[in-house]
Amino acid sequence: MRSAMQSDKKGLTARDLVTCGVFIALYFVFMMVGSMLFAPNPVLTFLMPAGAALLTGPVYLLLVAKVPKHGPIVILGVVEGLIMFVTGMYWLWSVALVVLGVAADLVAGAGAFRNKALNLASFLVFSLNPMGSYLMLWIDPSGYASYLTGKGTEQSYMDTMLATGADWVLPAMVALTLACALASGLVGRRLLKKQFEKAGVTA
Repeated sequence: MRSAMQSDKKGLTARDLVTCGVFIALYFVFMMVGSMLFAPNPVLTFLMPAGAALLTGPVYLLLVAKVPKHGPIVILGVVEGLIMFVTGMYWLWSVALVVLGVAADLVAGAGAFRNKALNLASFLVFSLNPMGSYLMLWIDPSGYASYLTGKGTEQSYMDTMLATGADWVLPAMVALTLACALASGLVGRRLLKKQFEKAGVTA
């Protein structure tokens, strides 16, 4: 534990940043695969956060294990947020990525990034980031639709999405996303058990 704390105090090294870059790229790929199964359909799009959470758990947890310091999760949120913004996603998704990245970093950091339960809880927090976009569908539906159609989304897609988004859909999305994130984290932790043990992730 002492060595982990001393390592964290040194800050991120060049090697750490390279590792972050690799895992951020992997996270983006797995997130896109999980997202594209549902996002193109205006009805199934509400399953997108759950699909992304289902595939990204092992990558996220391995990033935390490989670089057990404050910073990598925040960098993940910032980089992914920039990508979402540049590619025309709703702006609040980018904000959520950064805010939840900071929150998730603090959760994992409470266990010095080596506590299995806190690292998993950290992933659950971070996995909710797509809700930053979808949330506005219920808060400001007309503004949400106007923004996305202005970014190139077809009006027919938005019309169907708005018609499908009943009040119960939002809490269902949150619950399903958290359930998929939990399953992804537990399965990933089991599959990568040796790597986590080597990195000193315990409890």
